[in-house]
Amino acid sequence: MNRSDDSRSKLFVRLAERADIPAIVSLSARTYGERMAYTPEMVGGQLTQFPGGQFVAEYDGVVVGYCATFCISESLALSRHAWREITGGGYASRHDPAGDWLYGMEVCVDPTRRGLRIGRRLYDRRKRLCMHLGLKGIVFGGRLPGLGKRFKQFGSAEAYVEAVQEGKARDLALSFQLSNQFEVIGVLPEYLPSDHESLGFAAHLVWRNPTFSDHPEIRKAQSTGDLPAAVRVATVQYQQRRIKTFEEFATQIEYFVDIAADYRSDFVVFPELITLQLLSIENQPLSPSDSIRTLTKYTTQYRDLMHRLAVAYNINIIGGSHPTQMDDGDIHNICYVALRDGSVHEREKLHPTPNEVHWWKIAGGDAAEAIATDCGPIGVMICYDSEFPELARHLVDQGAMILFVPYCTDVRQGHLRVRYCCQARAVENQVYVVTSGNVGNLPGVNNFDIQYAQSCIITPCDFPFAPEGIAADTTPNAEQVAFADLRLDDLMQARASGTVQNLRDRRHDLYQTTWKRRI
Repeated sequence: MNRSDDSRSKLFVRLAERADIPAIVSLSARTYGERMAYTPEMVGGQLTQFPGGQFVAEYDGVVVGYCATFCISESLALSRHAWREITGGGYASRHDPAGDWLYGMEVCVDPTRRGLRIGRRLYDRRKRLCMHLGLKGIVFGGRLPGLGKRFKQFGSAEAYVEAVQEGKARDLALSFQLSNQFEVIGVLPEYLPSDHESLGFAAHLVWRNPTFSDHPEIRKAQSTGDLPAAVRVATVQYQQRRIKTFEEFATQIEYFVDIAADYRSDFVVFPELITLQLLSIENQPLSPSDSIRTLTKYTTQYRDLMHRLAVAYNINIIGGSHPTQMDDGDIHNICYVALRDGSVHEREKLHPTPNEVHWWKIAGGDAAEAIATDCGPIGVMICYDSEFPELARHLVDQGAMILFVPYCTDVRQGHLRVRYCCQARAVENQVYVVTSGNVGNLPGVNNFDIQYAQSCIITPCDFPFAPEGIAADTTPNAEQVAFADLRLDDLMQARASGTVQNLRDRRHDLYQTTWKRRI
């Protein structure tokens, strides 16, 4: 059984529509005040000029962020200019469909919704648009809200900007831009005279598209999809330890989510059965089957925790797995996947091990669907599932480019079964595989006494990828986090023209795998 929960608060970025105009105007008034707010005609002009370049962030059905862009030639974008001049008075009327740069004319966020990383989401969407269009980069004039108060100290806007770049001063806007990989190419005087905090100045900022190529065929290929060139993943090798409350457990999980988000990861993955740690709260001897059934009472709290953290930290969470009681009374081992748009998906372990069936009375699920994310389709295989090649092939056939494998093994032999099989899945499917295991001990918890793990991030074995097919590895049996940037374009290139082309060279005329439809 696979379920997606859409009843919780959702935060996501989408293309702006004409029906959003009143909400965008209201948002700009809340952000800048009535005098500086956009008019409906301005927003209407932006949508008319470049409908594919205007985005809103929506939270619980309310517009809480707005991002406006248009295309422009390099000669205009990189020369000295003012906001009203370059934007056509705020109407985006200077939009040039043949322009080779994306101009960022606006990003505004509801002042009452700070802390949800809305600005970062909008900037990330703008970067994806730039890469999708095959443009050279993004350019704009960035506010300097700290300049007015510190102008006497530095003597000029140029000196102030230089101090912020060197870390000797902090500016609310410019420091944020620098942390988002923008670079300063100059200072624009009289950019927006009504911006008194900035004394009318702006930092002339650019972000250069790392995937841009002058080769026309490469540019054509890059513009056919809407995927990021690279995805950053973090795997948490998690130490099981005794706790006294669910809140203590939640604090530990949030710590690792915060770390992964701080490193700007797109995904963070936790181990299988991570919630067995909650049994130490009971602090009483329980039979293995009673232990698992006791855990199911934490299901709602755990799902809600994953949902809250994914939205708050703007990260997709592969939440390990948690024993969950189904409607028919059976216990299934379920991985909760909480995406940063607020959706929560469930993926069941299909193959419980003999010990799980005998001691914990866990039953297997009956379907495996890829999950659509803002970084492309992904798949989940829980521990023993990775040892069945049919499942990985099924997920890759659905488009998955990254497979996540939360696992839990007690001794090195069990760990190596998972690891070797995951390496095989990566090679035979030309796919990335990310594993995450438990370490540490939980005395007094039946059938969960010791752990062995060496979590890793695995690649296919070919020239574009890491040596030995390992993008990142961990130290055995030590709590830590490993990161890797996984280039999706390398994966697509390997599938199309690699040294070996496993997916293309399959003998469909000789064999095939058929999955039964669920009734």
